Amino acid sequence: MALDNASRRWALLAMAACLLPLLLQLPGQVGAAIAGLAVVVAALSWRRPMPGWLRFLLALAVVALVLKMSRFSIGRDTGCALLAAMLAIKPSETAALRDARSLVGFALFGPFATFLLDQGPASMGLGLIGVTLALLALRRFADAEADLPASAGSAWRELLSVWRLIAIGLPLALAAFWLFPRIGSPLWGVPERALARPGLSERMSPGEWIDLLADDAPALRVHFFGPMPPAEQMYWRGPVLWDFDGRTWTQPQWLRGLPAAETRRSGAAWDYELEFEPTDRRQLVALELPNAAPEGARLSGDYGLYAERVLSTVTRWRMRSTPPAAFEPELKALLRQAALRLPQGYNPRTVALARQWRAEAGSNDAAIVQRALDWIRKDFAYTLDTPLLGRHSVDEFLFDQRAGFCEHFSSSFVVLMRAAGIPARVVTGYVGGYRNPFGDYWVVRRMDAHAWAEVWLPQRGWVRVDPTAAVAPERIYDTLEDRAAGDFAGLRQVLDAGDWLRRGWNELVLGFDATRQQRMLQPLGIDKLDAGDLIALFAALAALALGWMVWLIAHSERERDPLLRAWRRLGARYARFGLQREPHEPALDWAERVFRRRPQEGALRTLAQRFAESRYAVADAAGRRELIRALRAHRPASLRGNDR
Repeated sequence: MALDNASRRWALLAMAACLLPLLLQLPGQVGAAIAGLAVVVAALSWRRPMPGWLRFLLALAVVALVLKMSRFSIGRDTGCALLAAMLAIKPSETAALRDARSLVGFALFGPFATFLLDQGPASMGLGLIGVTLALLALRRFADAEADLPASAGSAWRELLSVWRLIAIGLPLALAAFWLFPRIGSPLWGVPERALARPGLSERMSPGEWIDLLADDAPALRVHFFGPMPPAEQMYWRGPVLWDFDGRTWTQPQWLRGLPAAETRRSGAAWDYELEFEPTDRRQLVALELPNAAPEGARLSGDYGLYAERVLSTVTRWRMRSTPPAAFEPELKALLRQAALRLPQGYNPRTVALARQWRAEAGSNDAAIVQRALDWIRKDFAYTLDTPLLGRHSVDEFLFDQRAGFCEHFSSSFVVLMRAAGIPARVVTGYVGGYRNPFGDYWVVRRMDAHAWAEVWLPQRGWVRVDPTAAVAPERIYDTLEDRAAGDFAGLRQVLDAGDWLRRGWNELVLGFDATRQQRMLQPLGIDKLDAGDLIALFAALAALALGWMVWLIAHSERERDPLLRAWRRLGARYARFGLQREPHEPALDWAERVFRRRPQEGALRTLAQRFAESRYAVADAAGRRELIRALRAHRPASLRGNDR
């Protein structure tokens, strides 16, 4: 059957709605290119399908383009991009109603593929819109195939009928979500992403953090139980970088296997729960310093915190941290050597200056640290607009440029300290955050990423030194809430409310893992549900859900017609005498058959005639209401006078 323009519009609308959430999760350039391709293909193939040879070349070009834009990295996001590209060129072969139905069916893979990349509420909402429009389109196709014109003003009724279809399966889906036993580890068949999400890394080079510092997406949310540290002490410790090759700082893998260093704690302690956004890495952060690693994570020798599994979904971690009174006061020779190592032939001016300071300060390491901070505070500036540094990057920054951001300050400070004979290392993580008043929790964004230094001093051990805070304390200690005050206060409240809703979604949906599933009935006194209990409960609720499905199907949309409902009740009365109507039997034929067996049922023939005329011909509203009353009042001859 040829495809009419109205059906084509419905097919393209449904495809676009299903494709949109997937495109929003792809890298910006890839998503924009595929969206433009979809518009061009739909316009060129509106009147007639593209030739087969052109579709073949287009498919090859699209595959090559996607692979090139993803740098030929095969992963979850590359596969989703290929799916989106194939959906974008699918309209090029849409000519018949069957093709449109196929296009909409394949488009439904779009929302499901989106959930491989993101499970947020926006993706869910857009996915539901896409599924709703797809079901509406399929319904329109069925009407067009039956040559039934769309009645005026029926859009709302059709929408309700589609939601009714969704409601049929919703209870079974919820039962499966809550009670079907969950696997504690990710499915082995789900590939990793080819393009990593923004987040902390095990390496740092000057200039690499520009994109991260401009990203205001949440990195983590923190809820404190009891006292909380002041904002200027909220240093969220991440990977610690020891090795320097002249340009790039990296983290030695062998340090991860060492036990956590000896630490003497101070009196303060912070109890908090950290909600970590997905990064597709294993690095976690914690307030300095975590007392112990939470379940599912481990501490390295330098108090870096690492999850046992890749952080591909939202995760929650309950932790306690206490500021150190002395952090590794005895430094082993191997670690001292690693904390003093510098590449040969780099940054000669920095090395010369450090040696001069050492000669002038003698053995007073703290004096050298303070002298460096005083110099930075006096002569340096904070800026994100920095040129690319050359081979002697630290020399260029300290003596020529004297302006940069945390990467430059921390890297140059550690090199200067090492050249002066003071063990030092770079620590990366986040700093600060702002309190969301709606949920009384703190939000730390990716733009709060930070790098600072740690120097080792006798009797004190590792001591945090933040040279960026020395030159630009407002960059470290001002919260986004402070910066958004004034004219943008109203917008800040809207954003806070949106983030609070997102946190609730994470809590109720994304954070519902195997552990929470086993403990979901603790408020009822059931401490833990094993797999057998979950299966039994799931079977019980699934049976109820199937009963709900059967009931809704039995009371389908046509049952809401009062005329049809009265007619079927009339048929049920005759069924008690073995005179039920067969499913294939028209109303008039059934009434005639009953009359032949019971001549006293002449009134039934009259009612059947009026029913057929009302159903299949034009009938006024008053006549329809009178017929409904007559059908409800009629009884078989042997039942007349009976209350039934």
